[in-house]
Amino acid sequence: MKVSGATERLIERLAADATPMRRLPPPAMRTVLWLLPVAALAAIGILVFSDLRTFLERARDPKLAIELAATLVTGIAGVLAAFELSLPDRSRLWALLPLPTLALWIASSGYSCYRHWIAFGPEGWEIGESSHCLAFILATGLPLGASLLLLLRRACPLSPIPVAAMGGLGVAGIAAFLLQFFHPFDVTFMDLGVHLVAVGLVVAVLSLLAKLPPRDAAARPGAR
Repeated sequence: MKVSGATERLIERLAADATPMRRLPPPAMRTVLWLLPVAALAAIGILVFSDLRTFLERARDPKLAIELAATLVTGIAGVLAAFELSLPDRSRLWALLPLPTLALWIASSGYSCYRHWIAFGPEGWEIGESSHCLAFILATGLPLGASLLLLLRRACPLSPIPVAAMGGLGVAGIAAFLLQFFHPFDVTFMDLGVHLVAVGLVVAVLSLLAKLPPRDAAARPGAR
C-alpha cells in the first residue's frame, strides 16, 4: 500500500513526540498496593476508637466469624475483580468472583437476624442503630471508592460502569467488615436491610462517577 508524503511526515512526527507508556502492574499487585494503606488506616482507627475486647468476645461466635470472613473476602474479591475487568483483554467472568462470598455474607447475616428475632421478637424489626450503620458504610465506602476509582481509570476501561460497580461492591464490603468492630450487637432485620441499601448506594454512586469524563478529556476542546 502506497503511503503519501503527508502521511509519512505525520507518522514521523507522532513517533518523535510519543513518550513511552509505563506498563501497569498486574491486577493482583494493584489490589495489594491499594489495600495496604487502607489496612494501615483501618488498623489505626480500630485501635484508637473501637472496643476490641467486646469485638473479640463476639468473634468467638462461629456464625459471626463466618460472616466476618465472608464480608472481608467479598470486599477484597470485588476490588480484585474491578482491577481485572478494567483491562480490555480480561474475561467478563471476573464479575462472578465475589458472588459466592456475597451470598454467604447475606446468608450468615440473615441467620443472625433470624436468631435475634427469635430471641427478642418484635425488637428485631426496630430501626435502632441502623441509621448509624448507614452513615458508617457511606462515610467509609465513598472515600475508599473515590480513591479506587482514580486507580481504575488509569487503565482506561472500555466499560467503566461495570468496573466501577464491581469496585463499589468491593469497598462497600470492606466498609461493612470494618463496621463490625464498632457494632457491639447482633445484626437485626433492619440492620441487614440498611446494610444492603448502603452497599447499593455506594455501588450506584461509583457507577455514576464512572460516567464522568477524565479531567484531561474534559479539558480538551470539543470534549463531551
